[in-house]
Amino acid sequence: MGMLDIIATKRDGGELTATEIEFLIRGYVANEIPDYQVAAFLMAVYIRGLSEAETVALTMAMAKSGDMLDLAEIPGVKVDKHSTGGVGDKTTLVVAPLVAAAGVPVAKISGRGLGHSGGTVDKLESIPGFQAELSATDFIANVRKIDLAISGQTGNLAPADKLIYAVRDATATVASIPLIASSIMSKKIAAGADAVILDVKCGRGAFMPDLPAARVLAQTMINIGRSVGKKTVTVISNMDQPLGAAVGNALEVKEAILTLQNQGPADLSQLVLALGAEMLVVAGRVDSAAEGRQLLEKLLTTRVAWAKFREFVVAQGGDPAAVDNPKLLPQAQFVLPVRSCSDGFIVGLAADKVGRAAAALGAGRQKKGDIVDPAVGIVLKSKLGDKIQTGRLLAEVHANDLLKAEGAVEELISAYEVGPGPAPPKPLIFQVLP
Repeated sequence: MGMLDIIATKRDGGELTATEIEFLIRGYVANEIPDYQVAAFLMAVYIRGLSEAETVALTMAMAKSGDMLDLAEIPGVKVDKHSTGGVGDKTTLVVAPLVAAAGVPVAKISGRGLGHSGGTVDKLESIPGFQAELSATDFIANVRKIDLAISGQTGNLAPADKLIYAVRDATATVASIPLIASSIMSKKIAAGADAVILDVKCGRGAFMPDLPAARVLAQTMINIGRSVGKKTVTVISNMDQPLGAAVGNALEVKEAILTLQNQGPADLSQLVLALGAEMLVVAGRVDSAAEGRQLLEKLLTTRVAWAKFREFVVAQGGDPAAVDNPKLLPQAQFVLPVRSCSDGFIVGLAADKVGRAAAALGAGRQKKGDIVDPAVGIVLKSKLGDKIQTGRLLAEVHANDLLKAEGAVEELISAYEVGPGPAPPKPLIFQVLP
């Protein structure tokens, strides 16, 4: 068995065995296979694709390339939730404590943001004192104690995925459905939860630009989960416009707190309830999504979920005063208005442009290692379907650099599309699979 044979087999449309794929991953992590050969393999996969068996084999090889968390000592069905990435997507900050408040253990390994998609860890670290890097021992202890822990990915959790993603990013092979699916699921499998709910984003601010592609990705991940005995459900949701109003780390934490107090934006609340209900179903806490939604709505209205979030912040070293009074979260020096230049209805709001504007302010990273500014970002005041007039406030730019703020204002003006009449509305949730 040799790497040249593996590359040639995939180049010519053949199917690799699990043994060949394990050889590739093991050799690459051990630095025995060079980047250029892995790059050739990835390009062959991008062009030829992978069968279901190959995708499962690649996922498991990457999952087993490093540490595998064992959560067996935690009672009950442990549930994880993952989003394929979006703009203003702070659902984990709400749904994790909400589901934990219902008595279902949530054990979540999260990442940092890159590009226009924000990272859960970055958002949580905008809370003064919050510790997002937990040891495996502390991670398990917190889930046992309060049914909830969220930690950054350890250096040895699915290390093959990190290595391969870096090559994909440099070789224009990121947008391959089997490679995306195996990347996501390898980390979910290594993280040890019994069940996972996947929020597959679809639209301008997402990896998957259209519904057919999103369905293929969703089904691919479901097939992987089933093959390894992990309960897997996908919710395909709309990311043509940002979720909620806030885009930026501390701003999104503030909006999450409002949502946990039952005062959040309607679209964020709707998605949180849909995801949370599915998490309760796979955990066996309820018999149906409708029953789960009813229970979660009660936990929001009574602020039991908000109390769980506060308990979670304290458990990971954060200052509860910032949860009690979000004004204590980092605040930007400048707030610039973005106003409409025309009359009509908002028929388009490009999520990718909003995300890029926030990232350019310092809310996201252009490359790994960049420092994130927790205070900066954007608050949308007008969204799809709204009737507007010239001079109406469309958004606010929160910035610590006036030059960057002015650039963000221009980008946001171009993100809004105005028409003479309202466009037909699209659903927030397209489909739940299976």
